[in-house]
Amino acid sequence: MINIIPKLIYTLVSIALFTHPALASEFFVYPAKGQNKEQQSKDEYECHTWSVGQTNFDPNKPAQAAAPAPQQQSAQGGGAVGGAARGAALGAVGGAIAGDAGKGAAIGAGVGGLGGAMGKRQGRRQQEQAQQDQASQQKAEQEQKRATFNRAYSACLEGRGYTIK
Repeated sequence: MINIIPKLIYTLVSIALFTHPALASEFFVYPAKGQNKEQQSKDEYECHTWSVGQTNFDPNKPAQAAAPAPQQQSAQGGGAVGGAARGAALGAVGGAIAGDAGKGAAIGAGVGGLGGAMGKRQGRRQQEQAQQDQASQQKAEQEQKRATFNRAYSACLEGRGYTIK
């Protein structure tokens, strides 16, 4: 009875690990030296564990997504409101020179608000592009880690007498 428990554990863990779609589609493992299914399950489990240790990557665990960068706003105020305030101040100065500070402030506020809103929209687009670039980079890094894991896993199994395709 005691000898059956380790065999059962190897079998159950192997089934859990190697029926995972990511691994099941990656390899065909052929027991080139006549290994039985129990030995193959044990070897696949041990090679998986060894490969995770060598590469610090486990294809059975989901990738951790990086947190999005916090939005940045200028110290002067963001968007249309900040732009309107700055525009009104400049417009009032210009209007005072021309003789009507109130009219200049109103025109300046309108122009400044429009400019501030456009700047905020452009900032959002730039932030979205940066997030897309970061996601693409993370995907490429995950693919590289998976390829490195696959090489380690294949090397381990080949060293134990299996043919990998």
